[in-house]
Formats: sequence, structure tokens, C-alpha cells
Amino acid sequence: MSVELLDPTTDQPAIAGDRNSSKIAANLRTETKGPMLGRAAQGGTLSTITIVFMVLFHIGAVAALFMFSWKALICSIILWVWASNLGIGMCYHRLLTHRGYKTPKWVEYFMAIGATLSLEGGPIFWVATHRVHHQLSDHEGDPHTPTEGGWWAHMGWIMCGVSMHDETAMLSRYAPDLARDKFHVWLSKYHWIPMVVVGLALLAIGGWSCVMWGIFLRVTLGLHATWLVNSATHMWGSRRFETRDHSRNSWWVALLTGGEGWHNNHHAHPVSARHGLAWYEIDPNYYGIWLLKKLGLAWDVKIAQYDPTDPKPAGVA
Repeated sequence: MSVELLDPTTDQPAIAGDRNSSKIAANLRTETKGPMLGRAAQGGTLSTITIVFMVLFHIGAVAALFMFSWKALICSIILWVWASNLGIGMCYHRLLTHRGYKTPKWVEYFMAIGATLSLEGGPIFWVATHRVHHQLSDHEGDPHTPTEGGWWAHMGWIMCGVSMHDETAMLSRYAPDLARDKFHVWLSKYHWIPMVVVGLALLAIGGWSCVMWGIFLRVTLGLHATWLVNSATHMWGSRRFETRDHSRNSWWVALLTGGEGWHNNHHAHPVSARHGLAWYEIDPNYYGIWLLKKLGLAWDVKIAQYDPTDPKPAGVA
């Protein structure tokens, strides 16, 4: 069976289709104390601070193109791997959200710090939002579904409504496991600190070209890569599994995101640390987890088990 969300009232896994799962889905839609997500709840107002940052980073990304240096390119590549692959894909997504494998705390924390360099918020915000997405995928209350518009699913959802990046107490209802971890609580509150520290280090190492490439250009491209998983892989691509949502497998989004584009595979088997289930489905983020296991730094790595001749989602007889 597959864990999609933790029951905020019992801290126990909620399994898709069971009594707890239905109760949580109803709570997500109706409880006033929980985050109200989806276009109907969030689409009426704009988040000014988020829009300002998005505009500044996109302007900075364009400016970076006129400030190229090889040192800046190397810095941006290194930071991309730490932030997008180790941080978002391997840590926030496959480790913290879905518990697809286990790793020492120092490795988990190192990767989580890297994830904050993607400008996608702290661990509690990211994990809580993603768990809600899986529970209500392409239904009312899903934070970012293309059924409410492709632009909304891509980046409209992040620029509307009340910004919840600092609402640790409220979001912890959907990430109680992280709310018990003091480091993740601290990182969720001060998720901007690693970005500032790295920015200052880049300025000292290589001047403004390294800052523009290592921060502004890298972050902007990384954001759009992540957002393509929310939008494109629920709109275009192939479906191996008949899931209750519109998830698709997209080879080109997988290339951009280190394997996150095998999204239909993932929605069918969310706990699986491996998303590319066929030999030709390239999945660099899983290769990273495999390497950690070989080094003795990862264990209990969960891999989807299914019949290739009759592929079904986890938990479906």
C-alpha cells in the first residue's frame, strides 16, 4: 500500500481509499483551521511579496546572460545539483514527503539546506503542500491542478492568495513528522538564510557574475523546471497506470528535473524512491539514492512492484 499523506489527528499514514484518507480529504476542503488551497480559495487575491521576488529573479536571470564566465557556469551547475537534485528531488520529495528511503540525519539536513537554495520554501511548507496535492490530485483543493488552468498550475498558484511559507504551525497539521524535528522547524522559519549565505560566498568567490548565474539564473530555471512537473506532467504525456488523476509520464520534463517527470509512475506508486520504472526511463535522482545506498548512507529504499503486463497503481487489486 502507498502512503500519500499523514493523518494530522493521529500522525499515522493515510492510505488512499481508506476511512482516514476520506476524512482527511474532507477536512482539507472544509476545516477553517487548515490551509485553504486551490484556485477557488487562493485565486481571488495576489501575493505581493511573492510577485515582487518572481519579477526580480526573472529580471536577474535575463541580466545574467550578459555576465557569463566559466567560473559562474561551474558554480551554477554545482548549486543546481545540490539544490534541485539532492535538495528538491531526493530530499524534499522522495525522502521527506513520501519516505521512500531512510538516511542519516546529517545527510537529510545537508540535502534539506540545499533544497532551500531553490527558493521553494522550507521543508514543512513544501512537504505539506505536496502531500495535499497527492491526496486531492486534480480535484477540488489541489494546490496546483491544470483542471483550473495551465498557467495556474504552472506558477499562478504560487503568486495568489496568502503566502504560507512561514505558517509552520498551520502547515504542520499535514507534516507532523517534520514538525517534531527542531531542525526542520528552524529551517522552515529561516529558509532564506542559506540563500543569503551562498549569495555572499559567490560574491566573494567570483563577483557579480557568479551571483547572477549561481542565484538568479539557476533559481529561475529551477523554479520553472519544478513547476513543469505541476503543470506539464498533468497535461501531456503517456500513462502506464490508470490513476485517479491526470498524471502523465513526460520524458522531457524528466530530463529537466532529474527524473521527476515520470509523474504517472510516481502517482501510481508514490512511496517508490525510483520513478523511472523502465530501463529507458532515465532517473538521475534515483541514481543518487542508489549511490547513497552503496555508500552505506541510505537504506530501506522502496521500489515499486507491479506486473508489467497488467500495471496497476499501488493498493489496487
